[in-house]
Amino acid sequence: MTADAAPTAGSEPTPNTGNTKNKGQGVLKTRAGYAWVGLVIAALLGIVVLIFILQNLEQAHVTLFAWDWNLPIGVLVLLSVFAGALFTALVGGYRILQLRRATKKHG
Repeated sequence: MTADAAPTAGSEPTPNTGNTKNKGQGVLKTRAGYAWVGLVIAALLGIVVLIFILQNLEQAHVTLFAWDWNLPIGVLVLLSVFAGALFTALVGGYRILQLRRATKKHG
Protein backbone atom coordinates (compact mmCIF):
# COMPACT_ATOMS: atom_id res chain seq x y z
CA MET A 1 0.00 0.00 0.00
CA THR A 2 1.37 3.43 -0.90
CA ALA A 3 1.42 6.38 1.45
CA ASP A 4 -1.37 8.09 -0.52
CA ALA A 5 -3.74 5.08 -0.52
CA ALA A 6 -6.68 5.13 1.87
CA PRO A 7 -6.93 2.25 4.37
CA THR A 8 -9.40 -0.49 3.53
CA ALA A 9 -12.69 -0.85 5.42
CA GLY A 10 -11.54 -3.86 7.47
CA SER A 11 -8.13 -2.54 8.51
CA GLU A 12 -7.30 -2.03 12.16
CA PRO A 13 -6.66 1.51 13.44
CA THR A 14 -3.06 2.47 14.04
CA PRO A 15 -1.89 4.37 17.09
CA ASN A 16 -0.96 8.02 16.71
CA THR A 17 2.79 8.11 17.30
CA GLY A 18 3.17 11.83 16.61
CA ASN A 19 4.02 14.40 19.23
CA THR A 20 0.55 15.28 20.59
CA LYS A 21 -0.68 17.09 23.66
CA ASN A 22 -3.56 14.61 24.24
CA LYS A 23 -2.02 11.59 25.94
CA GLY A 24 -5.02 9.30 25.19
CA GLN A 25 -4.65 9.58 21.41
CA GLY A 26 -1.77 7.08 21.27
CA VAL A 27 -3.91 4.23 22.66
CA LEU A 28 -4.89 1.54 20.16
CA LYS A 29 -8.58 0.56 20.37
CA THR A 30 -9.34 -2.94 19.11
CA ARG A 31 -12.23 -5.39 19.14
CA ALA A 32 -10.31 -7.54 21.62
CA GLY A 33 -10.07 -4.55 23.96
CA TYR A 34 -13.79 -3.91 23.74
CA ALA A 35 -14.48 -7.63 24.28
CA TRP A 36 -12.29 -7.58 27.40
CA VAL A 37 -14.20 -4.58 28.79
CA GLY A 38 -17.47 -6.38 28.04
CA LEU A 39 -16.29 -9.49 29.89
CA VAL A 40 -15.27 -7.46 32.93
CA ILE A 41 -18.68 -5.74 33.00
CA ALA A 42 -20.43 -9.12 32.62
CA ALA A 43 -18.38 -10.55 35.50
CA LEU A 44 -19.29 -7.61 37.74
CA LEU A 45 -22.97 -7.97 36.85
CA GLY A 46 -22.73 -11.69 37.60
CA ILE A 47 -21.35 -10.93 41.05
CA VAL A 48 -24.20 -8.48 41.71
CA VAL A 49 -26.77 -11.08 40.60
CA LEU A 50 -25.17 -13.72 42.84
CA ILE A 51 -25.32 -11.35 45.81
CA PHE A 52 -28.99 -10.61 45.03
CA ILE A 53 -29.85 -14.31 44.94
CA LEU A 54 -27.96 -15.05 48.17
CA GLN A 55 -29.77 -12.21 49.95
CA ASN A 56 -33.21 -13.42 48.78
CA LEU A 57 -33.32 -17.08 49.79
CA GLU A 58 -36.87 -17.10 51.18
CA GLN A 59 -38.93 -19.78 49.46
CA ALA A 60 -41.88 -18.88 47.24
CA HIS A 61 -44.51 -21.35 46.06
CA VAL A 62 -44.85 -21.32 42.24
CA THR A 63 -47.66 -22.90 40.22
CA LEU A 64 -47.50 -22.99 36.43
CA PHE A 65 -50.17 -24.98 34.63
CA ALA A 66 -49.97 -28.42 36.29
CA TRP A 67 -46.53 -27.94 37.90
CA ASP A 68 -45.97 -26.88 41.51
CA TRP A 69 -42.62 -26.14 43.06
CA ASN A 70 -40.84 -23.96 45.63
CA LEU A 71 -38.05 -21.62 44.59
CA PRO A 72 -36.00 -18.97 46.36
CA ILE A 73 -37.31 -15.49 45.52
CA GLY A 74 -33.96 -14.43 44.05
CA VAL A 75 -33.94 -17.37 41.65
CA LEU A 76 -37.58 -16.74 40.75
CA VAL A 77 -36.86 -13.10 39.87
CA LEU A 78 -33.80 -14.14 37.83
CA LEU A 79 -35.84 -16.71 35.89
CA SER A 80 -38.52 -14.09 35.25
CA VAL A 81 -35.91 -11.70 33.86
CA PHE A 82 -34.54 -14.44 31.57
CA ALA A 83 -38.05 -15.31 30.36
CA GLY A 84 -38.77 -11.64 29.63
CA ALA A 85 -35.47 -11.21 27.77
CA LEU A 86 -36.13 -14.35 25.72
CA PHE A 87 -39.65 -13.18 24.82
CA THR A 88 -38.30 -9.75 23.85
CA ALA A 89 -35.57 -11.33 21.70
CA LEU A 90 -38.11 -13.55 19.93
CA VAL A 91 -40.47 -10.65 19.19
CA GLY A 92 -37.56 -8.45 18.06
CA GLY A 93 -36.13 -11.23 15.87
CA TYR A 94 -39.50 -11.77 14.23
CA ARG A 95 -39.79 -8.03 13.53
CA ILE A 96 -36.29 -7.97 12.02
CA LEU A 97 -37.26 -10.84 9.70
CA GLN A 98 -40.39 -8.92 8.65
CA LEU A 99 -38.33 -5.83 7.85
CA ARG A 100 -35.76 -7.84 5.87
CA ARG A 101 -38.50 -9.46 3.79
CA ALA A 102 -40.09 -6.06 3.13
CA THR A 103 -36.72 -4.61 2.13
CA LYS A 104 -36.01 -7.45 -0.30
CA LYS A 105 -39.51 -7.19 -1.78
CA HIS A 106 -39.38 -3.41 -2.30
CA GLY A 107 -35.63 -2.96 -2.72
